[in-house]
Amino acid sequence: MELNRVNLVHRLVPVRHVIISVADKSGLPEFVRALVRLAPDVRIYSTGGTARLVAEVLGEASSHHLVPISSYTGQPEMQGGLVKTLDFKIYMGLLSETYNEEHRKDMARTGAVPFDMVVVNLYPFEKAVSEAGATLEDGRTHIDIGGPCMLRAAAKNFLRVAAVSDPSQYGRVLEDLEVNTGATSYELRLSLAREVFARTSAYDRAIARFLEHVPATFEDSPYEEPEA
Repeated sequence: MELNRVNLVHRLVPVRHVIISVADKSGLPEFVRALVRLAPDVRIYSTGGTARLVAEVLGEASSHHLVPISSYTGQPEMQGGLVKTLDFKIYMGLLSETYNEEHRKDMARTGAVPFDMVVVNLYPFEKAVSEAGATLEDGRTHIDIGGPCMLRAAAKNFLRVAAVSDPSQYGRVLEDLEVNTGATSYELRLSLAREVFARTSAYDRAIARFLEHVPATFEDSPYEEPEA
């Protein structure tokens, strides 16, 4: 496999296409309002409850700014929200390289867009398993899959994608957009990428610690064999 190595990178990347899909919605209304003000042509791609909140915040303007993820991918969400963002067009938009001619052809062929920012925070796994009486299913169902995948893809491509992984970062991101007239700086994107990999590695360690305490045999598990 030939690895793609990049040498042409814009320090400033205008924010035009943003994925927002968060478990913790604190600070999101203020962030969305400011984002639209600082990047007036931005398109926000969102899912489920996050999309409903963004629509409520933007009101009539949501018709211009908000795109349901399912409309972009052409696929409805799986029951229970198990699969919403694990889609080829999303990862093409996150990982594509601006100056790669083959990538541009693939984007045009599929109708994908280059995402400039991902705003994602993860299911609160540690909180769920620390609750009194928490069960194996409480833990298992709070293992986030799509969130870490999108964050890691965006962070890998920090050369042009800003990976926002926690509400505490919103102020810093908005300041950068303000200073750079609706664009993110290389310095911000690199800083956010570092935080993503620290956060996702800690998340995985918490899951591994939890699973260490799960009974190792089916007989000792809380599950039952279905009847034939």
